[in-house]
Amino acid sequence: MTTAPPTPARARRGGRLLDWKLLVGVLVVGGLLALSLTTGVYDVFGAEDGSEMFAITRIPRTVALVLAGAAMAMSGLVMQLLTQNRFVEPTTTGTTEWAGLGLLTVMILFPGASISARMSGAVLAAFIGTMVFFLFLRRVTLRSSLIVPIVGIMLGAVVSAVSTFIALQTDMLQNLGVWFAGSFTSVLRGQYELLWIVALVAVAVFVVADRFTVAGLGQEISTNVGLNYNRVILLGTGLIAVATGVVTVIVGNLPFLGLIVPNVVSMLRGDDLRSNLPWVCLLGVGIVTVCDLIGRTVIMPFEVPVSLILGIVGAAVFILLLLRQRRRG
Repeated sequence: MTTAPPTPARARRGGRLLDWKLLVGVLVVGGLLALSLTTGVYDVFGAEDGSEMFAITRIPRTVALVLAGAAMAMSGLVMQLLTQNRFVEPTTTGTTEWAGLGLLTVMILFPGASISARMSGAVLAAFIGTMVFFLFLRRVTLRSSLIVPIVGIMLGAVVSAVSTFIALQTDMLQNLGVWFAGSFTSVLRGQYELLWIVALVAVAVFVVADRFTVAGLGQEISTNVGLNYNRVILLGTGLIAVATGVVTVIVGNLPFLGLIVPNVVSMLRGDDLRSNLPWVCLLGVGIVTVCDLIGRTVIMPFEVPVSLILGIVGAAVFILLLLRQRRRG
């Protein structure tokens, strides 16, 4: 059994798409991004080649923070609507682990594969893994919504174990660890441009946001209002797979981001995806930027991976959400 689907009243509670609060949020996140541009060991303002290094490293890294943070937060929001469960997102359903398995498979079969080829393999595997999870939810009756993310984490652990075994057999375990580090250190000009694909995914989600919101009311209601429920599920799965696969290849694993952001926004604004999407993207960018700034400064000149900080924060929020759900029965 999943959590109760959002009522139509709750789904409409989002309010206006743009308001002064969103403008304040944009200014705050803009300040964080400006701070990201000026934070680092290398003196981009005093060195002779500072402007060149600024364009090669700082600007791509900041753009990657925006795109990756927005993409993973948005993926979590769509996945929670489609599954009618507050505790699912790409890292609690095994989608990220499937993307990593696809990336590893491409690298083994085609060692000299381009970034686009590796990305295609990751996206395909992420799509298959997400569909497996959705099919499992359809065929198995669960007594508690809390079991759903646990099942997803278990499936992800199995896929991760398979990936680790294959990596050990092919001497690629170190590469696998680097791919899942979830760090923006290696984001440079010429290596991150394909990340702009997730911007197109965000536009697509915004265009079909109303359909996703209706699908979040359940299959019976969706069918009664004339919505092709299975087609919407397939479309949502494809968009989630593309966003997760692209971010996994370029950046790595960003755990729990899709869990934290949609729940916070939903508690404050309801479940209308169209009006919530700007807030979800904005908050996702802000959280990733703050974690990245902490990782770059806490042990400077070295860096702590963003995934480590996100994992600590996200695990704490996950536990709080579980306790909150338990208190509500």
